[in-house]
Amino acid sequence: LALVEPHDEECVAERQRCMVTNIMFEFQEYLNERSNHLLGYPTNLNCNHLMDLSPLLCFLMNNVGDPFKESNFGLHSKKFEVAVLDWFAQLWEIEKGEYWGYVTNGGTEGNLHGMLIGRNLLPDGILYTSKESHYSIFKGSRIYRIECQIIGTLITGEIDCTDLKEKLFFNKDKPAIINLNIGTTFKGGVDNLDHVIKTLEECGFSHDRFYIHCDAASYGLVSPFLENGPLFSFKKPIGSVSVSAHKLLGSSMPCGILISRKMHMTDFSTNIEYIATLDTTISGSRNGHTPIFIWYGLNLKGRIGLQKEVNNCLTNAKYLRDGLNKAGISAMLNESSIVVVFERPLDREFIDYWQLSFLGKMAHVVLMPHVTMKMLDDFLSDLVRKREIWYGSGEVRPVCLAEEIGASNCACSIHRNH
Repeated sequence: LALVEPHDEECVAERQRCMVTNIMFEFQEYLNERSNHLLGYPTNLNCNHLMDLSPLLCFLMNNVGDPFKESNFGLHSKKFEVAVLDWFAQLWEIEKGEYWGYVTNGGTEGNLHGMLIGRNLLPDGILYTSKESHYSIFKGSRIYRIECQIIGTLITGEIDCTDLKEKLFFNKDKPAIINLNIGTTFKGGVDNLDHVIKTLEECGFSHDRFYIHCDAASYGLVSPFLENGPLFSFKKPIGSVSVSAHKLLGSSMPCGILISRKMHMTDFSTNIEYIATLDTTISGSRNGHTPIFIWYGLNLKGRIGLQKEVNNCLTNAKYLRDGLNKAGISAMLNESSIVVVFERPLDREFIDYWQLSFLGKMAHVVLMPHVTMKMLDDFLSDLVRKREIWYGSGEVRPVCLAEEIGASNCACSIHRNH
């Protein structure tokens, strides 16, 4: 794929045809094959509907600056962006005149912006986040030089409020900036918002002495459609929420949404004369195509379509968990979760083939809308066959995962009959 300078006499059309028919065709075939074996990452690969928007790729669209204020750069999609923000504001229960937000490049940018608001409001605040938080939270604490207290977690991946309480009491003279995980990266654990708020209040933190950012990268579009209702809402004292749109919704480019309370943004606006707009976002130039992708996907699916997709993902998660259990493989599935955690396969080639994410002795599958029953059947069949090779001789035994996923979920030789 080394770049080669065209010859002066070479026909541009012929060179273009050669690149598209040869190099791009081969790459597309590669992507098709990889798409059929992607199980370990929270990305929805059902993006064929976005081909309808391919004529827009002829245009550069830059949503530079604040989404609620136009600039003197005319090629933008801010009207679509605001429509998307209004939709999410309604979903997360905050009135139109009370919120601010923008379409980000993904969950990390949303987390960085939420943390920045918290730091701006509480300059001497301490960041509290669980050890199973996304790496962007720890990166943000380094970038903003915020003191960080790492909180322990339960087996589910949920934040341990007992540990949180101890650390809050120890530092009760300083405000608290809380990162709440609405679906942890690896186990899909959900921090209990009500318990965290109660813990803060019990430790003497009034609402003006804490700021809560919700990292809902994976579950921001799952939580509202669960039978037990949304796991977070702006009706409660949270300050901001970020979600990744390329996950459950699906997008051919990484993107996300950040929603915060408008009253917290008063000191964030800087007027930039030469672009004739306000600088309120972390990124300057912003992708103008992704707001249209999100807008189009939400219009096609609607709440009813998203509800069906969430239900299907939950069903598939239970199907995989049950299949692993039937095969005698350690596995854990949290309640109302789309993440199945199981023993890490011994063969790196197997991991790479199914594109599994792994951590220590664990691996996981994230049940996204593109994952079919056939994919799961093929995966289970392949895993069972490979385990016979790995463990057939008896010289090597499956590891114990009692500490990681609980004794009741562990199928090692010690715990399988318990």
